[in-house]
Amino acid sequence: MSFLRNRLLTVCMLLLTSVAVAEAQQADEKDAGATEQAQREQKLEQQMSGATLVGHFSVDGKQNGKPPREERYEIASMKKLQGDQWLITARIKYGDNDVNVPMPLNVFWAGDTPVISLTNMTIPGLGTFTSRVMFFEGRYAGSWQHGKVGGNLWGKIEYAEQKSESQDEK
Repeated sequence: MSFLRNRLLTVCMLLLTSVAVAEAQQADEKDAGATEQAQREQKLEQQMSGATLVGHFSVDGKQNGKPPREERYEIASMKKLQGDQWLITARIKYGDNDVNVPMPLNVFWAGDTPVISLTNMTIPGLGTFTSRVMFFEGRYAGSWQHGKVGGNLWGKIEYAEQKSESQDEK
């Protein structure tokens, strides 16, 4: 009887030790994941502040054999606020207007890929927009909606450091 009790006690101790080790490993993995995410967010802030998105956009149903229209979005700064909330200050040129507009919006992550999400956001003087734009390896792509009109956007990201290097070469 004492042999069985000792065996049972040994098995229980092994199980408890295994559970404790597994929980410690999960906590370490969670900490490592949080650290990796913080590094991704810091990299995004640094890379996108001063960057310019240079590419094209399409309007659904309006191609008419013409090439897509060109676009440029200048990002003055990008700063994480809290949680998924970020503040992007973008230069907007529209007609006679040329202003920096701060826009609070959400950035969600698909693994290591940031996705900007704005839903029914009113930009003074321009209207109300919904958009999803992802950034990866120096490129951006997404969709946009402005009232009943929508389409796609895509292009390359000119990072601030790249712009200053190309100006130094001139």
